[in-house]
Amino acid sequence: MLLVQLEKDLIQFTQDLVRIKSYSGQEEEAIRLVEKKMLSLGFDEVIIDQMGNVLGKIGNGYKSFLFDSHVDTVEVNDASEWKIPPFSGEVINGRLHGRGSVDMKSSVAASVYAAAFAKQQGFTKDKTIYVSATVFEEDCDGENLKHLFKERKLRPDAAVICEPSNNTITLGHKGKAQVAIKTHGVSAHGSAPEKGVNAVYEMAEIIQRIEKKNNELMKQGEMRGTMVLSKISSVAASLNAVPSECEIYVDRRTIPGETNDDIKKEMDELISGKNASWQIGTLHRKSWTGLDIRYEPFHAAWRIEENHPLTQACMSAYRESFGVLPARFDFWDFSTNAVAPVSLGIPTIGFGPGDYKLAHMRDESIEVKQITEAMRFYAMLMKIF
Repeated sequence: MLLVQLEKDLIQFTQDLVRIKSYSGQEEEAIRLVEKKMLSLGFDEVIIDQMGNVLGKIGNGYKSFLFDSHVDTVEVNDASEWKIPPFSGEVINGRLHGRGSVDMKSSVAASVYAAAFAKQQGFTKDKTIYVSATVFEEDCDGENLKHLFKERKLRPDAAVICEPSNNTITLGHKGKAQVAIKTHGVSAHGSAPEKGVNAVYEMAEIIQRIEKKNNELMKQGEMRGTMVLSKISSVAASLNAVPSECEIYVDRRTIPGETNDDIKKEMDELISGKNASWQIGTLHRKSWTGLDIRYEPFHAAWRIEENHPLTQACMSAYRESFGVLPARFDFWDFSTNAVAPVSLGIPTIGFGPGDYKLAHMRDESIEVKQITEAMRFYAMLMKIF
């Protein structure tokens, strides 16, 4: 297939994906479409695992490479306020519009077509190329690949996470710890509060400590962590009773050099001297296949070195694709599926079309040119690595 026709089909496929509503836990239609497209493009093997992720394979060489994107999106609760309907998939003035156009169905399409093009051009000789389209990333980043790796006994030699980066090579991202802190009090009637212990008051100083800690973190420099209280609730026998329990949810973003032990110590300090306890804010979800998902949001930050062979291969692929060496690298503030391969010691890097600042936002859209450019970059990387 000629490259021009291939790129035209690529954009059509991206539009088809955007037109499918695939919220987390509701991705079956999108996954089935990716499966069908992989088969039609000549992938050697295509499977859907028990969690509902689809994995395509090309080649059977000694060196293996994974390209991962997720098909789930955040929900749209303001469709009437979008300038262009969120599931139209329309292309207007060179931009593809719709929920998931940036985050990250364009990357799904680009990686699928890149693998097919690489096979057609003979780039995959003596290599094994895997392309995954994963589910439930928005709530449980990394659990999808963790499950896929375990079920398929898969351990690629390297991985590219195709999250949006404006087609900039991205060397890592911040870690995160999402923690539930609970204070305990003694219930009493509202007319006699002195007979009880108010769990909300017990939490008040902890909240002040969180604010103070975040102010300290903000002074660290350009690369810095953050801490924010994102949710608060209390339990009381009635509206005329002293609360017996208060719970907050803390979102802590970490930078390279901060370890999980550092964060555990930090949480201990937050509740020191208080009748309180903390634990990782474990989430429980169910995939579209019915599989129960248990997710612990506690991941360290990671960063790959500029002189690493994978980074160097990306730089060469970038030069071949764009005609110049990259002027800069990026580092994501948010967490991604990279936490799974990184935890296994698999060299991992990021690169994807779209401006991530537009992800999750009203009127999400992407420059069509970036999708085709990403496809060419992925194919060239498959050749070079």
